[in-house]
Amino acid sequence: MTKAVNERELVLGILLEITKNGEHEHIILRNTLSKYQYLEKRERAFITRVVEGTLEHMIEIDYIINQFSKVKVNKMKPVIRTIIRSAVYQILYMDSVPNSAVCNEAVKLAAKRGFVNLKGFVNGVLRNIDRNVSNIQYPGRENMLEYMSIKYSMPMWILEKWQKSYDLETMEKMLQGFLEEKGTTIRCNLHRISKEELIQKLREEQVTVKEHPYLDYALEISGYDYLGDLESFEDGDFQVQDLSSMLVAEVAEPKEGDSVIDVCAAPGGKSLHIADKLRGTGHVEARDLTDYKVELIWDNIERAQVENMEAVKQDALVFDEASEEKAEIVIADLPCSGLGVIGKKADIKYNMTEPLQEELEKLQREILSVVHRYVKPGGTLVYSTCTINEGENIENVRWFLSQYPEFEQVSVESVLCDALKGSVKDGCLQLLPGIHESDGFFIAKFHKKEKGV
Repeated sequence: MTKAVNERELVLGILLEITKNGEHEHIILRNTLSKYQYLEKRERAFITRVVEGTLEHMIEIDYIINQFSKVKVNKMKPVIRTIIRSAVYQILYMDSVPNSAVCNEAVKLAAKRGFVNLKGFVNGVLRNIDRNVSNIQYPGRENMLEYMSIKYSMPMWILEKWQKSYDLETMEKMLQGFLEEKGTTIRCNLHRISKEELIQKLREEQVTVKEHPYLDYALEISGYDYLGDLESFEDGDFQVQDLSSMLVAEVAEPKEGDSVIDVCAAPGGKSLHIADKLRGTGHVEARDLTDYKVELIWDNIERAQVENMEAVKQDALVFDEASEEKAEIVIADLPCSGLGVIGKKADIKYNMTEPLQEELEKLQREILSVVHRYVKPGGTLVYSTCTINEGENIENVRWFLSQYPEFEQVSVESVLCDALKGSVKDGCLQLLPGIHESDGFFIAKFHKKEKGV
């Protein structure tokens, strides 16, 4: 009896959507798994691992294929290239399926997709690689950038950029960190449930729970199948949120009754966190550019059952006169290159370019030049990004201070745990994957002087 759904065919479809059509990995993977919720946990796990693993290791995989194939990767038909890539990932990194079966399934899939005449080619390339895994030649460590680019599948331009800011040892730790398997970090919604109660509830749902060392209300979960199947999630007891993102609310230090504007808020995690800290007082306005993003925020507001928060459609580049000097706190977690979250969204490293990154630096400055006007005298502006590029981080801080003397920088050190205090430089926090137990992330804090000061 033929299976109704072939996992490898789903993998192929997802990878083509990402590599050929430019879809975002986390969105297309989530949507596909949601559509096929009836699949067994093992099947869903297989699809996730092969998609994520193939993307994470794609530069290395292409390098290996080119050693054993007369037709180079960039000359292959997209379907054939994608079938071979995902099969090579399985040969190199998965022991659960015999390599002979991986090769056979790849050949069958090529035929099923209309490439019967290329069955022999697919089989030959994969069998050749399988026989010669121990003979694969990597660049030597004497050429460290080239070595790291291939070994850790990172585009060379990114490494060259990082080398201006980080030593080679730090860079390699970051690259290793991106490839490490991680659980899901969540934040306990303390207005609904205590951390201890949540841990108990999750364990009753057969979820593995580990406490995070940086924040008392942060947990790491694993061993679950589908998040939406967890009663604790549907009840709004927790929010999926990386530790780095939680620190934004810590740095903001909201006080009961505060008015808060989050200018680029979707999906709303930081806004929800601040609303939680306000204990039902004050008001949080979570803004974003599109109806889709605003709807995402509303979905999370409703699930978390938060009443002191709303979602609003507003372009951060367009000045909102009604908001001038109305907020005690403005959160500016701005669009960025995302190079700090490559470990979760591997497609970023292939889609991002140096010119695009430079455009984002300009965009961040343009947004800051608008949204700083919403801060009341005596209020706070928190600037953050999920990247590790200095041009988008500390250089923007210096630019902002030079442009707007009514603001002064405030060091973030005082609100951090002891384990992070040593990572504060020039008053800002730069978290690095592989160095810290979090995504790569940057946070700076500014105080607006009282008038006449």
